[in-house]
Amino acid sequence: MTKHSAMGIVFSNMHDNHLGSLTRERTTGSVPFGGRYRLVDFILSSMVNSGITDVGVIAKTNYQSLIGHLGNGREWDMARKLGGLTVLPPYSSGDNQGIYAGRLDALAGVSGYIRGSRAEYVVLADCDLIANLDFRKLIAFHEEKDAEITLAYRWEKINREGNENLVVFDLNEDQRVGRVWLSPQTEQEQNIYLNVAVVKRELLEKIVEEAHSRNKRSFTKDILVEQSDSLRIYAYEIQDHVMRINNLQDYFDASMALLKPQVRQALFPAERPILTRVRDQVPAKYGLGAVVKNSLVADGCIIEGTVENSIIFRGAKIGRGAVIRDSIVMAGAMIGDGARLEFVVTDRDATIRDTRTLVGYKTYPLFVEKKSVI
Repeated sequence: MTKHSAMGIVFSNMHDNHLGSLTRERTTGSVPFGGRYRLVDFILSSMVNSGITDVGVIAKTNYQSLIGHLGNGREWDMARKLGGLTVLPPYSSGDNQGIYAGRLDALAGVSGYIRGSRAEYVVLADCDLIANLDFRKLIAFHEEKDAEITLAYRWEKINREGNENLVVFDLNEDQRVGRVWLSPQTEQEQNIYLNVAVVKRELLEKIVEEAHSRNKRSFTKDILVEQSDSLRIYAYEIQDHVMRINNLQDYFDASMALLKPQVRQALFPAERPILTRVRDQVPAKYGLGAVVKNSLVADGCIIEGTVENSIIFRGAKIGRGAVIRDSIVMAGAMIGDGARLEFVVTDRDATIRDTRTLVGYKTYPLFVEKKSVI
């Protein structure tokens, strides 16, 4: 346990352009996941469980549902007079005073919020990770190495799709970062940066101020890539279960992985709960002809058909004779009588009419947009 305090800065939108229809009307942080959660819940809960209760969430576009979900932060024990949860505006500090164009630009726009904190360290994180992280270990490593910046990483194989903004790097025997690459043209195993970093607050303020004066906007390109030789940058390997959401296929695969008991045990230990906004609903209702196998079914659902290897969100209705296999049905969706879905993701409040058949593939699931009628 480190004795020093830390604040968190969460970027809610950095991967919006990777998630297609899922982020057409919402930001990455508010994308539903696992029957009852949003993607932002995992990073927020990890911070709270690590003793970080002063957290700013930087918004950008389509953030109405994010604000509605976060509220005053009460569900994460961050409704406080001092510190707590703050949703920060999406404005640049540049001459145009428009929407920010990179992490450094976003940090410059909220520099007053950062300067107003008494924390010694700042934990920077995106919303693209499904993980239950212990930031106390990351900060302790940062102190042990006397690092200026510490990056969280995983040694894993690079996926061909969704790696245009991926950062990889070399490490020496002491875990110090050497050369850094952006968007590597390879599919081999690499040290992959997880978009989670620890920086001393005073140093971050200096980095942001200098970057602003030079019109630098990208933390990865302008700091990690260009200044890896001049800064003491170290890397801490995350040993816990981590799933990155870089594209729609990643989202589907990570969702389906929740059907494995070992994955649920790794992500949801009793001593480190993943917290979310609580919505009081009646228990799920199962009709006389309902058949449910190896699936997650949330409260408020009405199941009258067959559900196998699927995730059904709150308030969804599966009609009589309908068959749902290897699919995700989000909140409020209505699946008609006799309909058939395989390898399909239906967004919130979508309607699939009676007897309709939608079939995707495991490696190419079919996505139905929010409020669509098929």
